[in-house]
Amino acid sequence: MKKVHVVPHMHWDREWYFSTEESRILLVNNMSEIMDRLENDPDYLYYVMDGQTAILEDYFAVKPEARDRVKKLVQAGKLIIGPWYTQTDEMVVGAESIVRNLLYGLQDCEQFGEPMMIGYLPDSFGQSAQLPQILNGFDINRCIFWRGVSERKGTNKTEFYWTADDGSKVLVQLFPLGYAIGKYLPEDLDALKKRMDKYLPVLDKGATTEHIILPNGHDQMPIQQNIFTIMDKLKELYPDRDFFMSRYENIFEQLEQNKNLDTISGEFLDGKYMRVHRSIFSTRMDIKALNTKLENMMTNILEPLASIAYSLGFEYHHGLIELIWKEMMKNHAHDSIGCCCSDKVHAEVLNRFILCEEKAEQLIKFYMRKIVDNMDTQSADDRLTFFNLKPYITEEVVTTSVISKLKGFKIIDENGVELEFDLLHKEEIDPGLIDRQIVHYGNYDPFMVYKIQFKVQVPAMGYKNYFIQQDEVALEITQASEVNEVDTPYYNITVNKNGTLNVTDKQLGKTFKNVLLIEDGADDGDEYDFSPLPNETLIYNNDVTAEVSITQNKYLAKIHVHYELAVPSDLDSRKAGKRDGKIEVCYEVKIPMNKAILDVEIEVENLAKDHRVRAIIPTDIAAKFSVSDNQFGHIKRDVYDTAMDVWEKEGWDERPDSIYPMLSYVGISDESHGVAVLTAGTREFEIVGYDYDSIAITLFRSVGFLGKEEMVRRPGRPSGIKLATPDSQMLGAVNLHFAIVTHKQCTIKANVAKMAKDYLTPIQVYNKIPYNAMKLNDETIDTPLDYSLLTVANPDTILSVLKKAQKEDALVVRAFNPTADAKTLEVDLSVPVTKVTETNLNENDKCTLDKPAVDINTNQVKTIKISI
Repeated sequence: MKKVHVVPHMHWDREWYFSTEESRILLVNNMSEIMDRLENDPDYLYYVMDGQTAILEDYFAVKPEARDRVKKLVQAGKLIIGPWYTQTDEMVVGAESIVRNLLYGLQDCEQFGEPMMIGYLPDSFGQSAQLPQILNGFDINRCIFWRGVSERKGTNKTEFYWTADDGSKVLVQLFPLGYAIGKYLPEDLDALKKRMDKYLPVLDKGATTEHIILPNGHDQMPIQQNIFTIMDKLKELYPDRDFFMSRYENIFEQLEQNKNLDTISGEFLDGKYMRVHRSIFSTRMDIKALNTKLENMMTNILEPLASIAYSLGFEYHHGLIELIWKEMMKNHAHDSIGCCCSDKVHAEVLNRFILCEEKAEQLIKFYMRKIVDNMDTQSADDRLTFFNLKPYITEEVVTTSVISKLKGFKIIDENGVELEFDLLHKEEIDPGLIDRQIVHYGNYDPFMVYKIQFKVQVPAMGYKNYFIQQDEVALEITQASEVNEVDTPYYNITVNKNGTLNVTDKQLGKTFKNVLLIEDGADDGDEYDFSPLPNETLIYNNDVTAEVSITQNKYLAKIHVHYELAVPSDLDSRKAGKRDGKIEVCYEVKIPMNKAILDVEIEVENLAKDHRVRAIIPTDIAAKFSVSDNQFGHIKRDVYDTAMDVWEKEGWDERPDSIYPMLSYVGISDESHGVAVLTAGTREFEIVGYDYDSIAITLFRSVGFLGKEEMVRRPGRPSGIKLATPDSQMLGAVNLHFAIVTHKQCTIKANVAKMAKDYLTPIQVYNKIPYNAMKLNDETIDTPLDYSLLTVANPDTILSVLKKAQKEDALVVRAFNPTADAKTLEVDLSVPVTKVTETNLNENDKCTLDKPAVDINTNQVKTIKISI
C-alpha cells in the first residue's frame, strides 16, 4: 500500500506583493489557530513553520507572552521550527550571508527546542552547487526544494543524493509540483479527485519508495481545520493508499533505507518543469548593488576590523553585528532580494539596506576610533591611520581626506619617514560639521578638507599609523597632466570617439578594442524575467560623440567619458522604430600605476522605460565556457545552453538563455590569457558575440510590472500577479562599480578570485583630530602605533571571514580554495595562541590542531577556531 504523508505547513513570504505589516497581521491570527489546534487536538500531530525563525521574531514582537506556548509545542515535537532565519536566495546572496542565515536561525531555535535539521528551501529560484557543503557544515544531511532540476542533471527521480565538489552530500526530497499541491483541499469528492488524479501520478513516477508527500499548505494559508475530513475522503477515493498526518523527517527515514538512489551534482537552474527566473539577478539593480556593497562591507571590513580590535582588548559587539546581519537577511528572502515585489515593498527593502549601511559604516568608524584614540604615544599631532583587512601585506594607491586647520603639513611615521603625497583638492568646511561644541563657544574659524593621494604599504590584517605635522610651506594643489592616452607599466589605453576604450596589455602584447561598449535593448519582461522583443535590432553607442578627458599623475591615470545615447522612450516607440528617449552615460576609469586593473565607476541617467542596458567587454577569446564564483568556490558554465535548441519542443516553462549570476567575478580565458570583470555591484552576466568572445555585464533592467503573461522567454501565465510597478522602471541615476582585469593563464590558474577579494577589500583610513561630535571616555587599553594580527602563509586560499566565535573567547578564521589544486591554509598570529581546533560552519569543534593550519581541496571551505 502506498503511503501518503500529509504534512501541514505554511509557506510564509514575509513580503511580496503585500507588505511585512500586512503579513504580520495574518501571522498573529494564524498562529493563534495553529497553537490552539496543536494544544487541544492530540490527533493533530505536526505543523511546519516554513523552516525560518524570522516568523517567530515577527510574531513575538506582537505577542511576547506566547513564547512559553511556542516553547512547549516545539519541545513536544508538534510545532516544527528552523533551521533558517529567513528563506534565503542562493544565486545572488553570498556565502557568509547563507552561513549566517543558518547560524542565527539555529541559534534562535536553541531557545525553544530541537530545530528541523533539513535544508528546507521550497521556493528559492534555483539551487547553488555549493549548498550541500554549507548544509553539511551545520550537520544537516537532508534537503527539500522545488525549483531547478530536470532529468538532464542525471536522474528522473524526485529523491536522490546531491553532492558538492568537496564530496559533501545531502539526501534530497524534491517537490516536483511545488509546496502547495495540498492547499485548500476541497471536501467535494469530484473536485478533490480531479485535483489528486492530476498530482498523484507525477508523485508516484518520481518516487523511489512507496512513500510520497502531500504538503498541506500555501502562501500565508491558515491551518486547514477540516484536514481530517479531507483525509477520510481521500481514503475513500483511493483505498489502495494510506493517508496520514506526518512530518518531513518521517519520509527521510524511509528514503534513507533505499540503497539505490541516484547521485547527482552541480547547480540546478533548469526551468523545464518550473520557473527559475534565470534573469531575475538584475531586477531593481539599485537594491541588488546595495546588497553586494553591504555583504562586502560586513565580511571584508567590519568583522575583520572588529576582530583586530578584540585582539587588542576591546569588546567584540556580537549584538550590534547580529542586528545588521538579521536586517540584511530579511532582505535575502527569495522574493525580497529577487525584487519581484510591489513598489511599496521595495521601498521597505531599500530602506532596510540603507539602515544596515548606516549601522555598518558607523560601527566601522567606531572600531577605528577606539584603536586610534588609545594608541600609546605622547604626540599631540593629528594622525592618519591605514587599516589593511587582508591577511597579507598590501600596497595600494589611496585617495583620502585630511581635516585640519593647518595651511601646510607633512605626514611621517613613528620613525620619521615621510609619506609623499599629492594634494588633489582643498575646501573650507564649517567647524560645526565636525563638532557643534566648537561653534557653541563662539569659535567660527573654518577647517580645511584636503583631498590627498599617495601610495602606502600596510601590514597584514592590521594597521599603520602616520602623524600629521605642521609644515611652514602651504600646500598647493598638484595638477595632473592632461594627456591623450593612458600609459602605465601595465597598460596603454586610448579612447575612441564613441567613448569606448582600446586597451593594450603590455605584458600580454594584446589589444582589446571597444571596451565598455554600451548595449541597449527592449525588455518586454517583468520583475521576474528579462524578455526581448522578437527580431529587434539592438542599439549601441557606435555613432555617438563622447566628451572625453584623460589625466595622469605619478600614482594613477583617470579617464572621464560622458555622452548621450538616443533610445526609444518605451516599448511602443521601440516597435515603431522611434528613438524619442535617451540615456546619459558617464563613467570614470581609474588605472593605478602599480597594478593591472581598470577600476570603473559608471552612472547611467535613465530617461526611458522597458529596456535593458549592458556594458560589453570584448576579450578576443572564442570561449566554450565562463568561470565565475559561487559560494566558497568557482563554477564553470557553458556559454551556450544546448537546451535552447529544444526548449519549445519539450515545453520548458522558460527559455534557458545563458544569463547567469556571479558573486564577485566572471572571466573567460584560454590557456595563455584571460579577461575578467570584478564586481562591487551588479551580479549578472552573459557571454555574448558571434564567437562568444565578449562579457556582457547587466547595468540595469527597466520594467513596469511585477508579473506579465505570454512573454517571449516565458510563455503562459504571469509569474506572481500582474501588478504595475513603476519604480522598477529605474528612472533616474543608476550607479555601479566594477573593474576589468587582464591576466596571463586561465581564469582559475590566475586566481581571479583573489584579485576580486583584493579589489573588494580596500584600505580603510581614519583621520584623528582633537574634535569629535560624539565623546568617548578614555580606555585603560594602550594600542601600538603599528600592528599586524595575523598573516596567511598561502595567499592562494581566500579568506572568507575573520570574526570572533559566537560562544567562546576565540577567533574564527574561515577560508576556501578557488584554485584547481589542493592548498594549505596556514595562519601565523602575532599574539599567543592557547588552543586551535578545526570546526564546522556552526563553529562546533571537529578536531584539535597542533597549529592553525589545514589542507583545503578545490571549492572547499574550512574553518579554524583559535583561542588567543
